[in-house]
Amino acid sequence: MTEKSNELSDQDKVTQASEKEATGIENTAESAESSVEQTETSIPESADQQDPTDQVSEPAAQVEPVSEEETPTPAEDSANEADEATEEEDDHTPEDLSGLTKSQLLHLLKDKLQHGVSLKLDKLAHEIKAAFDDLVAKDTEAALLKFKSEGGSEDDFQYRYHEEEREFNKLFNDFRHQLNSLRKEAEKQKERNLQLKTELLNKLRDLVDGEETTLSMGAIKAIQEEWKSLGPVPAAQSRNLWASFNALMDRFYDNRSIYFELKELDRKKNLESKLELCEKADALKEVKDLKEAIKQLNELHEEFKHIGPVPRDEQENLWQRFKAASDAVYDRRKEFFEGQKEVFKKNLTEKEALIGLLAPFGEFKADRIKDWNTKTKEILDIQKAWEKIGPVPKESGKDINKAFWASFKQFFHHKNLFFKELDEIRATNQKKAEELIAQAEALMENTDWQSTANQLVKLQQEWKKLGPTPEKNRDALYKKFKAACDSFFENRRTSTKQANNEFDANLKLKQDLIAAIHSAAAGESRSEEELSGFVTEFNEIGFVPRKNIKEIQNQFKEAVDSYLEKLDPSGTGREDFLFRLNLNKIQSDPNAIKTLNKKEHGIRKQITDLENSISLWKNNLEFFAASKTADKLRDQFDVKIQKAEEEIDKLKKKLTILKEF
Repeated sequence: MTEKSNELSDQDKVTQASEKEATGIENTAESAESSVEQTETSIPESADQQDPTDQVSEPAAQVEPVSEEETPTPAEDSANEADEATEEEDDHTPEDLSGLTKSQLLHLLKDKLQHGVSLKLDKLAHEIKAAFDDLVAKDTEAALLKFKSEGGSEDDFQYRYHEEEREFNKLFNDFRHQLNSLRKEAEKQKERNLQLKTELLNKLRDLVDGEETTLSMGAIKAIQEEWKSLGPVPAAQSRNLWASFNALMDRFYDNRSIYFELKELDRKKNLESKLELCEKADALKEVKDLKEAIKQLNELHEEFKHIGPVPRDEQENLWQRFKAASDAVYDRRKEFFEGQKEVFKKNLTEKEALIGLLAPFGEFKADRIKDWNTKTKEILDIQKAWEKIGPVPKESGKDINKAFWASFKQFFHHKNLFFKELDEIRATNQKKAEELIAQAEALMENTDWQSTANQLVKLQQEWKKLGPTPEKNRDALYKKFKAACDSFFENRRTSTKQANNEFDANLKLKQDLIAAIHSAAAGESRSEEELSGFVTEFNEIGFVPRKNIKEIQNQFKEAVDSYLEKLDPSGTGREDFLFRLNLNKIQSDPNAIKTLNKKEHGIRKQITDLENSISLWKNNLEFFAASKTADKLRDQFDVKIQKAEEEIDKLKKKLTILKEF
């Protein structure tokens, strides 16, 4: 609503010249081309004034009288002068820039300039620049205070412009450059207009001084139309041009014998044209859009003042009719503004409520982007509601805007701090990610499949724990890391396919060997050496497919058990044989000596423990009384002692075998 109100106020300026016709303005009359004098008089609302041409005497030399035929009425002439004097005045609607951030001011300037540079934007652009410079000055002062608080000297301080400040200054400087170019071009155009109007004056002078013909009036009218179509000239020559033109026109009509007849005819035509404009002005009261009505009324006033004079007895009535139609539109505008006062008060109440809603946002803080995004959406919704409400009473506008934008700005200040810290964390995580990528790339050609796979899995787990990285590099970093991992695992899969073929062949060899063991077990000639050879051959064959490992081990064990059963039906040598097989297997280990020593130590410890247990049990037997229950317990301990002694014999035999290796 404030913007709309301001637009209407600016249109008051646009219609100033037209309204002054109704209220009285300063009148300037030019008496001659060579001697121009300005006299200021108060013009009454009545248009009944004496024809200035009635008192113009024949000029001497090139002093030419002014003709009423082409001389506007006093109000119209003043309006012409007002138009030329204010042709470059900004059609500027003041905007409330308080509370806007530098980014918002930059966006506002871009928005204003997006449709092109014009002279009307000069004042607004400088207001935006002033507001922006105030914010930069505050930032500079804050940076200086911080610099000094950190021990720096004011003489060494130098403020570094941010990207948005450099962008703003470049945009504003480009605007000023283009504006200066427009002004220079406008001045050049005025000079061209001056030259063209001077040429028209020469043509008009030739017609005035030449012989009268039936074509003279047409030529004069053509010159009038061309004169009217030309734009403004430099202010220093404007009045002289008008005076010369009007003086020549006056001489032209004075030289014609039918001057008054033609003048009356022309005035009647002007009357018809102006009556038509009055009807259009009367119809504006039916136009619902007040802004559009004001715009059309301004256009009618512009056309009215260029039509020319009407019969003297019609001047007053005509002007009063046109003025009454204009006043009807102006009264509507006045009523509109009066009616807006209550609306403004209501808007003030609604905006105060929004300020209350916005207050908690100024203290909001969070550790998650999602929370900030949620709150940002909420605060922007409040901003949209604020912008929809419209203007408030002028005396309250500054304070209420300051209160609203203070909380708004504080929220985004905290948000910027959060993302600044987040950017630092992301930068640190990026370095860690690059280190993980380097490690993964170093491993991707390694053929130590299991060890390397474990290392890469560990790197992948560390990658998952990294945390956020810069968004612009996030995908590239992940793709690079994934490519290194995928390269290794693809190589391993290729190798695994080859290994699987070998595993299948090994399975077939082991199955054939198991069949050979069964066949040998069924034969007549059997020996431990032969069985040991079978076991060694089986172990040397290599890996089989994972799904067949358990099955082939069971089949091999059954075959060995079958052979041992035929070799030693009592089973006494079976355990020793298996022990030897185990020792043979240990010998192939790089740490065989250490393992054998550890095994020997374990066996000796078992023997010691069993001997201690036997001594304890025998000692306990001496305390049992002669009773049925005691006999039963004595038998149980005798069984334990016997089993322990048998186990000791087995362990000692294993020690004997172990010493052979």
